[in-house]
Order: sequence, then structure tokens, then C-alpha cells
Amino acid sequence: MFNIVLLEPEIALNTGNIGRTCSVAGAKLHLIRPLGFRLSEKEIKRAGLDYWEELSPSVYDDTDDFFEKNPAAKERCFFATTKALNTYSDVSYRPGDYIMFGKESAGIPEELLKENREMCIRIPMVKDKRSLNLSNSAAVILYEALRQNDFGALETEGELHRLSWT
Repeated sequence: MFNIVLLEPEIALNTGNIGRTCSVAGAKLHLIRPLGFRLSEKEIKRAGLDYWEELSPSVYDDTDDFFEKNPAAKERCFFATTKALNTYSDVSYRPGDYIMFGKESAGIPEELLKENREMCIRIPMVKDKRSLNLSNSAAVILYEALRQNDFGALETEGELHRLSWT
């Protein structure tokens, strides 16, 4: 299982979408306060569909609280940022890894990035563009981690509803 960490998320719809992605990908969602919304808001539940109720994200007071309660994250946490020198596909992911995303308006604080330079990753983009949508970024990186691990226990074949593939 992979862990998606949202540091001070501001937009309920993005968090709901990420929660839905975590649910279908078998990942755990971690939220670090302050949150820019209430977890009871209808927008987060609408974006997360019926997956939100079963998700049960862990919520932390701050980054110190998060790292204290998740000691493995001190060793295996990747920091997704447009400021990174490495791309998200340049690293090897292992089950249990944490992938942290910053708030929509400011990203992850540079002090935290500098302390963890080798663990910072980015999604390549056209020059002079700010960033992808947070929920898209989380999906891109999470599914690369899953792909590198043969998708773990995820179902990799689908069935047609009315017809058969054969």
C-alpha cells in the first residue's frame, strides 16, 4: 500500500478526487492541517463519491505530528514539487512509501524540500507553466509507483457489461 500525504490542502474538490483515487488504488490518505475546508463539506463527498465514507483519512495537526506518528515516512517520503531536480519516474518506489503534495497555492515549504533534496520529485511540464491540478498530479505519481510494483493486488483486467471479449 502506498501513502498519499496532502500538506495543508485548500480545495475540497481536489481532496475528494484524491481520496477517490486512493480508494480505487488501495492507497492510504493522510491530511495535514490546516485544511481549507471541513471534512463534512458536500463538495469533498461529491468528488469522492461513495468511496469517501470508506476512506477514513488520517488527519494530523502539523508536519511534526505526521512524522512522529509515521516514522517510516522519515526514510521513505517523496516530496512532489515543481522545484525538484528529479522527475517522478526517475525514482524506484516501494510499497509503504509516502508521497507528499503541498497546498495548491504554495506547494511544500522550501525548508522541507531543502532538507529532503534527494527525495524531491517533479512531473515534467512546459516551461513557464505553474503546475498541474493537484488531484491529477497525485494520480500520475501514484500510478507510476503502482506500475513499478506490477500494480500490486489491483485488478488489471476488465469485463464488458453486455458482451464478452471472446
